[in-house]
Amino acid sequence: MISSSDLDAGRAAAADRRWADAWELLARVDARDGLEASDLELLSTAALLRGEAQACVDALSRAYSAHLAADDNAGAARSAGWLALDLIEQGDFTNSVLWASRAMRIVGAMAEPGALAGFVRMAPAVGQLGSGNAAEAVHAFEEILAIAQREGDRELATFARLGLGKSLIESDAVAEGFGRLDQAMDAVAAGDVAPVPAGVISCGAISDAVLAFDRERATAWTEVLGQWCEGQPQLIAFSGQRRAIEAGLLLIRGAWSEASTAVELALSRFRAGDYRAIWGAPYQFAELSRLRGAFHSAEESYRRAGESGWEPQPGLSLLHLALGRTRRAQDEIRRSAAGADPITRRFLLPALVEIEVVAGDHEAARRAVEELRDASRRASTTMLEATVTAADARVLLAEGRVADALEAAHAAVGAWGLVGAPYEVARSRVLAGRALRAAGDSERAQQEFDAARTVFLALGAEPAVADLAALAGDRRTGVLTPREVEVLRLVSTGLTNRGIGAKLSLSEKTVARHLANIFGKLGITSRAAATAYAYENGLV
Repeated sequence: MISSSDLDAGRAAAADRRWADAWELLARVDARDGLEASDLELLSTAALLRGEAQACVDALSRAYSAHLAADDNAGAARSAGWLALDLIEQGDFTNSVLWASRAMRIVGAMAEPGALAGFVRMAPAVGQLGSGNAAEAVHAFEEILAIAQREGDRELATFARLGLGKSLIESDAVAEGFGRLDQAMDAVAAGDVAPVPAGVISCGAISDAVLAFDRERATAWTEVLGQWCEGQPQLIAFSGQRRAIEAGLLLIRGAWSEASTAVELALSRFRAGDYRAIWGAPYQFAELSRLRGAFHSAEESYRRAGESGWEPQPGLSLLHLALGRTRRAQDEIRRSAAGADPITRRFLLPALVEIEVVAGDHEAARRAVEELRDASRRASTTMLEATVTAADARVLLAEGRVADALEAAHAAVGAWGLVGAPYEVARSRVLAGRALRAAGDSERAQQEFDAARTVFLALGAEPAVADLAALAGDRRTGVLTPREVEVLRLVSTGLTNRGIGAKLSLSEKTVARHLANIFGKLGITSRAAATAYAYENGLV
């Protein structure tokens, strides 16, 4: 017989936020003796935070039934409301609607529901936002916030501010929306919010900061999330998403080695049970792979990110562009931008500009720049200003306005420097070099190219090095790794992938990956072209 001390220990572990211990102890008691409704709710929280999503749903469902059996309608409504929210997070929208309906039906029959009248409306409001009804979601969250404030429920008010902020941002009221998110994150930082809503609020707020090019908020809020996660060493939920967010910010800062570590941690936490990292972990791995020139690996990781239901954009379109699939890149980025909400569309516009310029549709590129500029006027950030300036320089250069392009490119170098984004500084230097060369100043152009090359080499941005070498008319063999040169030489002898693998003690899969990288770096698409390149550059 399990003693009551096990139950007490499970409760204490939950209070201390030792979620693995709480999950193990409470589940053991539940399996032997069963748990009362309040302890089933505690078990569901521990299960969720340990990455056991289905176990969370099972425990909350039984808590709901136990509350009903005890004529505790308030408890039943609370359990049903949380089930509706948790199922949205898991992508089970049908059952979320069913549980939300049960919760609202119970509360509708209560004489004095208090703050529950607002809480049970959270899931339907989230559903409205998710289905694109931002204006209706704004109204719904405003009503929930009013109820929370009237009833003095600070946690519900914070939750409502998250929903209201995101709804306002999606309605293009960006500044007002971020004001609400600031309030929500202040409450999280102060420790005023329970574990599950704290994680949801943090990750939800940070995602909008990233989409809005608000690096300052994204960085500050990620630090809050990081401290919150570090204070719960046994936490799995939210920990993978946190690492994926960190990886994206580290890429911007030029800390690519640290970003690689963060990506690996994100993937490991996703595999451990943090289903919220289902998009971010593989997407950030793909981004790092694309920037480093591991195109085959990038394409596979973008595919995995796309399996989450969210599009792996703009990264996938930029990969198509790097591989010479310009029309496909153009079609995909146009489709994604056309179907996106305002904040997501804004995030896609810089890639759209770059792709349209390469595709030769300068008018479309100019329209995208002006759309970005208009967004910056209404809700400016340092990073958005840098993004607009660099995009403008790119289009001005394509339009043949060399003097204006040079001025904008130099401004972009300074703006990205303020952001602390060395890769983008280097890309802007390339634009400045191209403008200088078009103006006939080859010496200063080469200085810009050399400065950019130094940064690209330090970061390991091999595609950027290759593009710069091609731009300067240099032989491109140097951008290949020694192993890739070995593979290229053997390709030129007519060996198959299996034969090359036997020669170099590599698997066929590894050889195929090397070939994909070689093709991407050299801008070729066939073994015949690779063989020709090897002969032309004296590799055989």
